[in-house]
Amino acid sequence: MRPGWTILLCVLSLLGVGLVMVQSAGMNVDPIPRPEPLDFSVGAADLVVPETPAPDDPALADALLDVATSRPAIYAALALLATAIAASTPAGLLRRLDQLADVRRPALVLAGVTLALLAVLALVYVPGLQREAKGAARWIEVPAPVLGTASFQPSELTKWVLPAAIAAYAAACGTRLRDLGRGLLPAGVAIGTACGLIVLEDLGTAVLIAAACGLVLFAGGMRWWHLGALATLAVAGAWQAVRTSPYRMERITSFLDPWASPRDGGYHMIQSLAAIAGGEGTGRGLGNGLHKLGYLPEDTTDFLFAIICEELGIVGAAMVLGLFGLLIWACVGVVRGEQGPVARLVALGIAGTVAMQALMNLSVVAGLGPTKGIALPLVSAGGTGWVLTGASLGLLVAMDRRQARAAAGEEAPRRASHAPTPRAIVEPRPPRRPRSRRRTHPAEVVA
Repeated sequence: MRPGWTILLCVLSLLGVGLVMVQSAGMNVDPIPRPEPLDFSVGAADLVVPETPAPDDPALADALLDVATSRPAIYAALALLATAIAASTPAGLLRRLDQLADVRRPALVLAGVTLALLAVLALVYVPGLQREAKGAARWIEVPAPVLGTASFQPSELTKWVLPAAIAAYAAACGTRLRDLGRGLLPAGVAIGTACGLIVLEDLGTAVLIAAACGLVLFAGGMRWWHLGALATLAVAGAWQAVRTSPYRMERITSFLDPWASPRDGGYHMIQSLAAIAGGEGTGRGLGNGLHKLGYLPEDTTDFLFAIICEELGIVGAAMVLGLFGLLIWACVGVVRGEQGPVARLVALGIAGTVAMQALMNLSVVAGLGPTKGIALPLVSAGGTGWVLTGASLGLLVAMDRRQARAAAGEEAPRRASHAPTPRAIVEPRPPRRPRSRRRTHPAEVVA
């Protein structure tokens, strides 16, 4: 099976798992009805336990309709639509993508893309558009026809566009990328400016974008010591952002010792580990998790994998990890088969972003890293993340379709070798030079 089909199946499976688990993690349990008023002189009142609804109960049909028309279901449908549209990208557009390697002034083009991204990122500070949640202004809210209002996260757009722009820049620079001033400096300024604005509200996404862009630059021909210098600057900037922010510093200290503040900074990690341990082998059963009932914060977003482990056990966790492993393997297959200079680096940036984002989220949920607010791709609840991730992976499917057509075009003459071929035009040969006859010396005759 082609890598493109594998990517499509993984996207469909992960979105299905995410939709079911988001609905399960976001469910509310109504209190058991009891007669009023309670007569304590006689004793505790008998609890009235509601009966299980029958299959033909109208209330059950209404509940299923509510699930099908919920926001996560609509976002999942939009993500699948974005994947299908991106997967249908014609080969001509992909060839135009590769033509970006012929741009004469790649630094000027990169500067234009970076300025456009900075303008979009600055919208989170515009009154009337920004939506602040939990002390962070990461979203802009716009009216939507079906959803009423839709939230858009500009950093999610930057997460996919900036590595693609860096890929086009690296392909256009070629060997100049090894030059610090003419090659690496414009890319470093673009990455540092965009990530510097994102880090004001979201450190985890900024680190992810910087890592993906660094991977693309290294694959494009950047020197080893340039990579080390860029990584050192990135680490220094991240540490400065942590050191000057009390809540980020608290996340680091609570990661090192969560039991020092079990009700404050270490609460997320302790409850996440308790949810994972409570699932054991086969889990408590779908919908029967306990930590989603107010014990584990962010159970539908950052810590959804903990709910998966609790309700589906090791089997469900292994299934999700296997799907991600298969998805990354298929993405690497597309990268290896791509011949276009720009398309290959773009595909690498997409594969690296998905892999690193999944690794960061799983490390946080398992207690192997500090809390960063990074969602699990295609699984954790999210509108912008689901749609843009699906569209990016759909672009890899389109690249695989082009590779398949190119391979079929190379094999076509072999299959039709028995068919008559047009007669080749034979060019006249140049006149042959007359051979010079070598005369025999009398001494040779005597010998």
